[in-house]
Amino acid sequence: MQKIKPLDHLVLILGVLFLCVPVVMALMSSTHYPVDIHSNGLFLTPGDNGLATYTKVLTDRGGFTGDVTGLRMLMNSLIMGVGFAVGKIVLSMMAAYALVYFRFRFATILFWMIFTTLLLPLEVRIMPSYQVMSTLGLLNTYTGLIVPLLASATGTFFFRQFFKSVPDELLEAARIDGAGPWKFFIDVLVPLSKTMMAAIFIIMFIYGWNQYLWPLLMTTDEHFYTLMRGIKSILQVWVGSQIPDYNEAFALAVLAMLPPVAVVVIFQRMFIKGLTESDK
Repeated sequence: MQKIKPLDHLVLILGVLFLCVPVVMALMSSTHYPVDIHSNGLFLTPGDNGLATYTKVLTDRGGFTGDVTGLRMLMNSLIMGVGFAVGKIVLSMMAAYALVYFRFRFATILFWMIFTTLLLPLEVRIMPSYQVMSTLGLLNTYTGLIVPLLASATGTFFFRQFFKSVPDELLEAARIDGAGPWKFFIDVLVPLSKTMMAAIFIIMFIYGWNQYLWPLLMTTDEHFYTLMRGIKSILQVWVGSQIPDYNEAFALAVLAMLPPVAVVVIFQRMFIKGLTESDK
């Protein structure tokens, strides 16, 4: 029988509290009035304004145009997150497939050139990307929000390593059955890559969902604002004696956490399997 180690459990409990207490405080504070939050700080107990706050942030029209709702911003963030994840998976799989199975010269050099783009964060290339989108007339569009950031060295690396672990016998068997490159990719590699696709989907969905700088630069039309921009715009309101709607900002923050948490919970087993499974 394994001996219980109280110190280990204490460390784990403290870690859970460290992660969960800020979330609980945001949730509880969102149910109080802005004046109470401004005067007394954050709360760990529920208030009596929760239903009204969440109804207001989701359905009430606001902003400079008076025509934007939290539900609209939530949908924009969802479109951006799913678009990032799906687009990066498709491009990464195709790039990795070409690098592994099409035996062309300098394939390894090309891979490392792709991989070195990890050293170029978004902030380094944001102005050239913006200039291209502006020239193409793609500002204030979902295409402009999603397409420029779809290239993923991380996804290409993971899929390349996965494809290299697929036995060569599968390729030979597919050739004997008359399968061409496209059929082999669709009928063999894609089904085998489901766990890896789930792992990359989680990573890229959260990456796209949490984007703030790129949507801030690309969108001036409030109909394309994401939740991250909505939270920031609420906290920027401080005119005279007007107190920012802290409760609404906390409510949007809580709502912004729900889709990523749901994606992780749904795909967590496939995520762990995709990153740790070595026997393909």
